[in-house]
Amino acid sequence: MATLRPPEDSSFTATLRAARELDGTDRLAPFRRHFHLPAGRAGRRIYLCGHSLGLQPRGVAPLLAEVLDDWRQLAVDAHFDATRPWVDYHRQVVDDLATLAGAQPSEVVAMNSLTVNLHLMIASFYRPEARRPAILLEAGAFPSDRYAVDSQIAWHGHDPKTARIEVAPRDGEGHLRTADIIARVEAERERLALVLLPGVQYLTGQALDIAPIAAVCRRHGIPIGLDLAHAIGNLPLRLHDWDVDFAIWCSYKYLNAGPGAVGGCFVHERHARAELPRLAGWWGHDPRSRFDMPDGFRPMVGAEGWQLSNPPILSLAPLLASLSLFRQAGIRQLHAKSCRLTGFLEALLHTWLANEVEIITPPERGCQLSLRLRGGRTRARRAFEALAEHDVVADWREPDTLRMAPVPLYTRFQDVYRAADALRRILRP
Repeated sequence: MATLRPPEDSSFTATLRAARELDGTDRLAPFRRHFHLPAGRAGRRIYLCGHSLGLQPRGVAPLLAEVLDDWRQLAVDAHFDATRPWVDYHRQVVDDLATLAGAQPSEVVAMNSLTVNLHLMIASFYRPEARRPAILLEAGAFPSDRYAVDSQIAWHGHDPKTARIEVAPRDGEGHLRTADIIARVEAERERLALVLLPGVQYLTGQALDIAPIAAVCRRHGIPIGLDLAHAIGNLPLRLHDWDVDFAIWCSYKYLNAGPGAVGGCFVHERHARAELPRLAGWWGHDPRSRFDMPDGFRPMVGAEGWQLSNPPILSLAPLLASLSLFRQAGIRQLHAKSCRLTGFLEALLHTWLANEVEIITPPERGCQLSLRLRGGRTRARRAFEALAEHDVVADWREPDTLRMAPVPLYTRFQDVYRAADALRRILRP
């Protein structure tokens, strides 16, 4: 295992006093008060698992109570007469989602779940031909993406074993190189019907440089889509300017909308009126005639035209509460704090555990650091389990990766210090 490299920012001092000083000058520190922090054995737990499930904003309960109260008092009439009418409830989150996605409001919609949206997008943008049946994605893609891709390839009568093309890091490296992705697209351009990539690779936390990859896809007429599950609410995005065809995401990670919360979708405005094939549902029909129950489907203009069913109000309310915090904090300011938090964690690990820990997350990242420990899987797994005994909530991914995500909305520098100190005491008792 390679020795841990020095952090990019070497200005951090590995002391609790330094952590408190950083917290004292943090303009985003007040946002922590807007979240419910899980209780631990001694005070609050150090929660570094927002890349898996975000914490609950305090504003969620009042918004859910509002919906329940409208349901109780108005019943079906709440669709039009509620405090926030249900019929257009999903549109309340559009502007904030567009800001986070770097998109026009007409290009985004909150609907369904991530993998449902992925299937809907693939159904529209994956149009394979006998000589061009392939989909390119990264090796080690999240299983749901691979399952969706393979099933869509097979649905069209092609063999996933030959039509799923993967691009991997070079031998001895842990990260994808932009040049290698571009080279693979160029090499396979005659076979590719779709490129699907993550904004942030879920295991390593690497943020991909999408713009040059999308430009190559555009040049060769290959649709490109993004899975932003680990990117939205984590990094500043520019989906419209990058000129990607579509993107999908979930909102229960960095967007803090709760377990199984409503997903989201981006469709570039150049497809707003395109006659693309799609799997249609009545909520995607032109609202001017939706309730006339016409025989023919007339899609709404923009991303809303891919909706299937009524908006899930009880799932949208928590998202609405969380997005108001993003609006106040600003994604660029949040990302800047992410870089400081992960930089501080990296500095601590380098100071204390340089020969024990390998960081597999590159500097191109959001608020996640993925670690491998010397001694193999068994030792690493025991360390992960021991962290919980120290009130540190981290995340484990097989076979040997420990993931920590100091989310800037609610993580303090003191939390990062104490988490690293706990790992030090576990590995060096």
